[in-house]
Amino acid sequence: MKWERADFRYEQPVEQTRRDYSFESADAGEFITKSLTNAYWFFISDVDGDNCPFRPSCSVFLLESVRETNVFQATFMFFDRFTRDVNLFKGKNHYPRLKNGYYFDPAVNYTLVSEKINYLPPGFVVDD
Repeated sequence: MKWERADFRYEQPVEQTRRDYSFESADAGEFITKSLTNAYWFFISDVDGDNCPFRPSCSVFLLESVRETNVFQATFMFFDRFTRDVNLFKGKNHYPRLKNGYYFDPAVNYTLVSEKINYLPPGFVVDD
């Protein structure tokens, strides 16, 4: 039996198909946020890879927060989310999960509008 070269691929697929690189926005704040997010995706995230344990990712969370609230409140929501992302080592098992293992944490759960909040118990598996 002849030995052949093994083809190992250590790359993880990045979900770039869901990214919206357009600059369509409803107001100036969303346009600025979308521009900064597009620059982050292009120069940092696409090069660094998919490292965010949450879905939607932190950058998409920021965009959703701007659409749900306003730029100022969305900025605070993003920094709160980012600190939870950094502190994930401390055992954050109180988030529902997606089938692929990511934590599910949408922006609408932090808008302070009780009609929009969809509480899911910890360990609940969410369908995509």
